[in-house]
Amino acid sequence: MLIDVDVHNSPPNLEQWLEFLDEPFRNEVAQYRGTRNASSGLRGAGGLRLDADAKSPESIREQLLDVYGHRYAILTGTYSHLASTNDPEYAAALCKADNDSTLKHWVLTDDRFVMGLRIPMQDPQLAVQEIERLGDHPRVVCVQFWGASNRIPFGQRYYWPIYEACARKGLPIHVHPSTVTAVLNHSTTPAGMATSYLEMHTCLPQYYMANLVSLVFEGVFELFPALRFALIEGGFGWLPHLLWRMDKEYKGLRQQAPRLKRLPSEYARDHVKLGTQPIEEPRKSVHLPQLIDMLGGDEMLMFATDFPHWDFDPPSILPKSLGEASIRRILHDNAAGFFRWPKGAFDPKPEPEAAAVS
Repeated sequence: MLIDVDVHNSPPNLEQWLEFLDEPFRNEVAQYRGTRNASSGLRGAGGLRLDADAKSPESIREQLLDVYGHRYAILTGTYSHLASTNDPEYAAALCKADNDSTLKHWVLTDDRFVMGLRIPMQDPQLAVQEIERLGDHPRVVCVQFWGASNRIPFGQRYYWPIYEACARKGLPIHVHPSTVTAVLNHSTTPAGMATSYLEMHTCLPQYYMANLVSLVFEGVFELFPALRFALIEGGFGWLPHLLWRMDKEYKGLRQQAPRLKRLPSEYARDHVKLGTQPIEEPRKSVHLPQLIDMLGGDEMLMFATDFPHWDFDPPSILPKSLGEASIRRILHDNAAGFFRWPKGAFDPKPEPEAAAVS
């Protein structure tokens, strides 16, 4: 039994967009047969497995949930239609329609589906409105950020109204990389413009490193002590180096992080978890358990398949050398304690005889 923290259901089709979009955007999408979007040769490698289909609840049930024994799957959708516009009103309309469509056409079709709430990051006030509108829904377990080369690092006060709303609602923030965000920004890697999708995709952890540094040193977790972040689809092998470096730099320059009351690594370990996918695959298998130990333990990790993407990871990707207890924590228990689940989600199931008597 497992909890999958990253399953990409398809965005609404044209009929579903028209069902939930408000005017004037409904008429625009109807006229042009789809939403505004950005495309780039950087995406030429494609994002999906050729043998996978995430276009319907039935296909995800048949190809994923029923195959691997999912207890819950967090539907994270796609970001291209949301991240590829600078128009905050349009982005807010798309988020509202996407959320309503996901609830009706996905989440309510299977008890194993829960969802992350899409918000218009282009405008914090509009983002907070969407959190207020649906943040109490029992099947909404987190708020989603798209992350890559964002113009404003996550620790800065631009985002603080969103953090206040999430902390108040008890909703973690689920961060996922966005190719479109990178394509539309000043560069597709921290070093400059990449030649290929391969280069850009390899560099994704560097964006997570920068944003985690920003969150910790700006004092976000002192300002919002209930706030939690999940960093998804960026691997985790980079984290030990970053924690060591943050602690070392802080000891010499702590006056530049005046809100901090503890070592930076302590904030990261208390407030942040990482998705396993794409899991690191060192040449020597013994190095992976050592790497996890360097993180501070397996409690930092939550399992993710990234279905239906080309670099999908099945549960068997976790080596048996980790041990049964550690694998269970990564596959299930860590996520069970991290996200805000529907009430009673983890209550013991009654025995069949007891249920029959009642």
